[in-house]
Amino acid sequence: MTIDTTEDLFVSGLKHAYHTEQRLLEALEELEETSSNEELKSGFAEHREKTEIHVDRIEGVFERLDAEAEPEEDPVVEGMIEAHEEFMSKDPSDEAIDRFNIAAGQKAEHYEVATYGNLIPMADQLGMDDAADTLEETLREEQDELDTLSEMGEAFDYGELSVSQ
Repeated sequence: MTIDTTEDLFVSGLKHAYHTEQRLLEALEELEETSSNEELKSGFAEHREKTEIHVDRIEGVFERLDAEAEPEEDPVVEGMIEAHEEFMSKDPSDEAIDRFNIAAGQKAEHYEVATYGNLIPMADQLGMDDAADTLEETLREEQDELDTLSEMGEAFDYGELSVSQ
């Protein structure tokens, strides 16, 4: 796909966001399964439910654009997933996994906030007010999730964390 216009850039960014949300559905399940802290497990499960709504919203934006909802692989998201897999291969303690999972969630949320924060002004400039409103709603939810994870990270008791090499 050649990107020559703001609309092309918007659609490309939307495809990346679609890929990100789909991959994070899988990643959130992994984060939930590997976390030992019940509050953290519950938080990842709840966020997965919200992420399903985010996927649906993006599909709705594609429909309004009369464009096919197709994901475009995002190497940033793939890198975050690979980093988690590499960390898990080091046989970390449960506490280390929980803290790593909080950080992984924060990184993903920061990335999503940036993604939506860039898409919204493009949608506005293109006169796609409905799309901008939809993406703004998702952005607010992503910011809320980032705040929640940040609070958990600040309250985390590091105690004695160990990661086998």
